[in-house]
Amino acid sequence: MFMKGPCVESTKNEDRKEEAMVTERPAEVLEAGNYWTTDSDSDLETEGTHGLGELIRDTLYLESCQAHSVVPVSCFLRQASASELNLRHRGLGPQGAQALVSTLTSNPYIKRLDLRDNGLFGTGAEALADVLSKNSSISDVDLSENKLGVAGFQAICRALALNPAVQKMQLAGNDLEEQAAQHLADLLMVHTGLKSLDLSYNQLNDLAGETLGPALAENTGLTELNLSWNHLRGPGAVVLARSLEANIFLKILDISYNGFGDPGASAVGEALKANNVLEELNMSNNRISRVGALRLGLGLQVNQTLKILIDIQVNREFEELASSVKVILPGLCIKTGAFKNKEWLPAFKPSPPASVPK
Repeated sequence: MFMKGPCVESTKNEDRKEEAMVTERPAEVLEAGNYWTTDSDSDLETEGTHGLGELIRDTLYLESCQAHSVVPVSCFLRQASASELNLRHRGLGPQGAQALVSTLTSNPYIKRLDLRDNGLFGTGAEALADVLSKNSSISDVDLSENKLGVAGFQAICRALALNPAVQKMQLAGNDLEEQAAQHLADLLMVHTGLKSLDLSYNQLNDLAGETLGPALAENTGLTELNLSWNHLRGPGAVVLARSLEANIFLKILDISYNGFGDPGASAVGEALKANNVLEELNMSNNRISRVGALRLGLGLQVNQTLKILIDIQVNREFEELASSVKVILPGLCIKTGAFKNKEWLPAFKPSPPASVPK
């Protein structure tokens, strides 16, 4: 079901308004544009010039739209002084993104930029990278579902490396493959301001896991990472899991809907023995059998910080092992897909510890 955002209006009415803004701009806006060409732009900082500043900003955007042969988005004009700019599903395309650059680069108001599903591709991403490398106000960015490609992703990573202001980045559904992993690894090694990263619904495979693992182990910024719905499996899943042994910042990790299998689950179990930071782990739908689940449980017996383990398909043996973990870690919740329904594991009730299989 489509949820209307703050800018969704009648398409026909908005198109007419936007076209009118290009062809029939008011004289005061044009005058404001001429004023921008003088050396008096510093006067905008004085009291009472906020309205003039808005006119200048709007003029720059409209002129940029003309230069790039795109219809202006009136939604942008209404939100450009707000803390959140929501332009998702607007069909901007690469040219539309380029038209935004001149007014976004120095915009001091916007904290969150949402451009999800706009068909930006690599060219649009490269244009926005210039904004992200210079704007020190934007801290939360959503560029999901834009088919950024390797070149676009590389440009974004380079921009973020230059700007520690961005703390949250959503890049889901951008067809990112193993070639993008190296650019991400380079970013994780240098960016300590990035706290939350969403790379779900991409195509990061086992080779990508081998590349990202060492970088994640060394990263000192991320507290939340979403790698769900990728192709992390085999040796790559093991390397990525082992990174949790050294990482001392990550608190929430979602690796659901990959292919970790028993080797990956075992590696996670071993990592949990050393990790004392992770609080929430989602490993659902990872082809984990009884063997992998039990080895994961052995790690839980030692771990002292994990609070939520989400949706693991288990059997009675794992449930008995969970009961023994209860003695050591009474606050841990395991949400499972076992038996008839998915509820908090009923095994977490007072009971004598079961023997742990070796």
